[in-house]
Amino acid sequence: MSSPKTAIPFSRATVIGTGLIGGSFALALRRHFPNITITGFDEPDVANRALGRDAVQEITGDMASAVRGADLIYMALPISKILELMPLIAGHAKPEALVTDAGSTKTLIAVESAKLFKNGARFLGGHPIAGKEVSGIENADENLFRNTRYTLIAEENDADPRVQAFARILRTVGAVPVWCDAETHDWAAGVVSHLPQLLAVALASVIREETDETGLPLSLAGPGVKDMLRLAGSPYGVWRDITHTNSENIARALDRLGQAIEHLRTNLTSKALEKEFRAANEIYRSLQKQG
Repeated sequence: MSSPKTAIPFSRATVIGTGLIGGSFALALRRHFPNITITGFDEPDVANRALGRDAVQEITGDMASAVRGADLIYMALPISKILELMPLIAGHAKPEALVTDAGSTKTLIAVESAKLFKNGARFLGGHPIAGKEVSGIENADENLFRNTRYTLIAEENDADPRVQAFARILRTVGAVPVWCDAETHDWAAGVVSHLPQLLAVALASVIREETDETGLPLSLAGPGVKDMLRLAGSPYGVWRDITHTNSENIARALDRLGQAIEHLRTNLTSKALEKEFRAANEIYRSLQKQG
């Protein structure tokens, strides 16, 4: 592990937002890059819990000073908060710093960052394709990014050494960088991330409304339903900004899902249903191979 460490030009990192994602990133950084000093910034009780978990070595209530001294600034916040704090961070980050975010939609962040980070500090949009249905530093895990994909809003051959260094960090903690533009990311995430979340919410709604005073049909739910409804445990607070900033792509994905459901409804007793099952089986096998 020594070669990746020596290749990383970051000696001080600031993690803004020390919940599930920020806390997990900090824990992974602590494990694989112990020479990097990590400062945490969050609400005092959250930051203190991150300190107690040894995710960060120090905490501060002054974001400007935390940003000013950092080589790497990692924003793990709701999208609206990222947009709100971006001007302050752009104004205080040192010219050599890399600033990156973990927001689940990228287009609006990319537009705003292009206005603010014209010189000096480099902004790199990012989205870890990782998480849990529960939030908070208590659920942070240094292995959260292992065997996952991590979107970076840049070209793979980006010549900026800060960008390549961050990609090396991701590989070291077990993630696979996926390079693309913001618009492509938001379209893809709308289909494979945001649509499944809303599908889980819709399924939960149907089951809730169908369940009577005897507890049926909910009391008959087995592991399959539990698997499908895992995402239904996600809090709205996590998803509000996502649906607000990717509404067009999500609406299109919902329309496509509606068409697919209607096709199934009209072919429940026809040979076409077998074809749909076979196609679904193939997608499932592809995901299993993808890991």
